[in-house]
Amino acid sequence: MTRKMVLVDTSKCTGCKACSVACKEWNELPAEKTKLITSYQTQKDFTTKTWTYMTFIEKYENQTMNWLMRKAQCFHCAEPACLKACSSNAIAKTESGFVVIDQEKCTGCGYCVENCPFGVPKVDPIKKKAYKCTGCIERVENDLLPACVHTCQPGALEFGDRDALLVQANNRLTVVQMTHPKAQLYGEKEMGGMSFLYLLLDSPEVYGLPVNPTIPLSLTVWKDVIRPVGGLAVGGAVGAVVLGVFANLYRGNYRPSEDEVENPPVDLDRKKGGKD
Repeated sequence: MTRKMVLVDTSKCTGCKACSVACKEWNELPAEKTKLITSYQTQKDFTTKTWTYMTFIEKYENQTMNWLMRKAQCFHCAEPACLKACSSNAIAKTESGFVVIDQEKCTGCGYCVENCPFGVPKVDPIKKKAYKCTGCIERVENDLLPACVHTCQPGALEFGDRDALLVQANNRLTVVQMTHPKAQLYGEKEMGGMSFLYLLLDSPEVYGLPVNPTIPLSLTVWKDVIRPVGGLAVGGAVGAVVLGVFANLYRGNYRPSEDEVENPPVDLDRKKGGKD
């Protein structure tokens, strides 16, 4: 299967939240009690039961209010920090480009939560499992649209081959920039290229997104430097012990000395028993 992608065109989004409802319905996720956060936003963050939600930002500039809306969910990075951090090999990347969690292998360690630059995965404290958007991989692999894309009425979400959608996204960006000069694509190259590409009307930080998301340096040092060196050190120590044993065998250091042969040690217990 070729690599797929979802193009999120925020210039077309109406903030209807149908994508969030569709996600919950398809994945059988229960509703959660929400409250007004700001503007029309009622969901503050991801949870183990909410994998996508709408963010609303009111930006006032030049006596004009710009209403910026964005569908938030896992970006499904080409170089996912969560996969690199996973200690139980529970996270994998599919041929289509989506990053999924194997619940059978997940131990709920939380390393994916700590290292995701977007704060996407969440761990259920009772089940000890991590949860996030799956990209509707079971639908995609059966030639169906992701639930959120299928339900989007204004056409803000489009699904298809990544290469083809990248061309479409850049063409669309040229048009949008005529009225929104700060418009830009987010996800084309970030984290190796994401499977959810955004056409934003303003800079990423306005939407609460990191400008240059990266895998945490601490994770890179641990996985690529300390662990390999530590493994070599342990292996080297074991090898040194084994080599030492064979060297001593070769030198005869484990053979009894002449004095030990002529004067073997006395078994005091046996002697006390009067059997000698």
